[in-house]
Amino acid sequence: MILTVTLNASVDKLYLVDRIEPGTVMRVKRVVNTAGGKGLNVSRVASAAGERVLATGFIGGFAGEYIRAMLARDGIQARFVKIDGETRSCVNVADLSTGKHTEFLEPGAQVSAAKQEEFLENYRALLPGCSVAVLSGSLPGGVAPDFYGRLIALAKEQGKKVILDTSGEALKRGIAFHPDLIKPNADEIRQLVRLPDGSTESLARAASQLYRSGIGTVVVSLGKKGSLAAGKEGVFLSDTPYVEVVNTVGCGDSMVAGFAVGFSRGYSFAETLRFGVAASAANAATLATGSVRPEDLKRLRPLVNIRRLGDS
Repeated sequence: MILTVTLNASVDKLYLVDRIEPGTVMRVKRVVNTAGGKGLNVSRVASAAGERVLATGFIGGFAGEYIRAMLARDGIQARFVKIDGETRSCVNVADLSTGKHTEFLEPGAQVSAAKQEEFLENYRALLPGCSVAVLSGSLPGGVAPDFYGRLIALAKEQGKKVILDTSGEALKRGIAFHPDLIKPNADEIRQLVRLPDGSTESLARAASQLYRSGIGTVVVSLGKKGSLAAGKEGVFLSDTPYVEVVNTVGCGDSMVAGFAVGFSRGYSFAETLRFGVAASAANAATLATGSVRPEDLKRLRPLVNIRRLGDS
């Protein structure tokens, strides 16, 4: 089973509008609501791929109960800790005339120290039943940057694989606890390692450097250009198969879900990378954020080309 942790969950709203016109009243043509936050996107994609998933994190208020209901509708088990504040909403406005997306991300409610301790107890109790723990997204107010590090340490004490997908200080603090996989983008890896430039060669060297520091696998997402990955089998470059792009929001989370599935099933390094890239592309072909169709995964997976660049 895959355990997903979403500490800063949200109700994600996708608004489709004909054209964004600032300073005017705009009518929304269609709204798509999903249980959001990076970890819940991971939950949906891993579940669609056929894995058992259990979601945990913080939720609060009416929005939190709406998230619980949406996950139940999708057949995803959940064991959340309820907080006093209201779970946030995040809005993604899609301009149909340009295909561009504009996102508005609320910060999230404050989480008390008592609720954080309650979550840690809940997390410890859930770990024995999982094979992989996925820690995703930003931290809500009141939660210290080293919180993910504590979760990584607890998982490793029980011999579980851990994927960390966050950014900023939380990522910097988290990698000191040696997660089994991180997935920074090009900008994020520059914050971790000094790079002379943003070339593929520089990014590959940076990924290798992080791998040698004790991280099991380092994947650098390159958007349409694919992904770089450094691990014990070497450094690999993968391309992204072509899809008719509908919504790119959630592609990174879908890639993480693919890696979690690969870990859970014991895939090789290359096959895990292939599954993650296919999941990312499959998400781009769907309207809902953090969503894939199983038939797309099956079709795209063999289309992902991977080549080895050298040793890590």
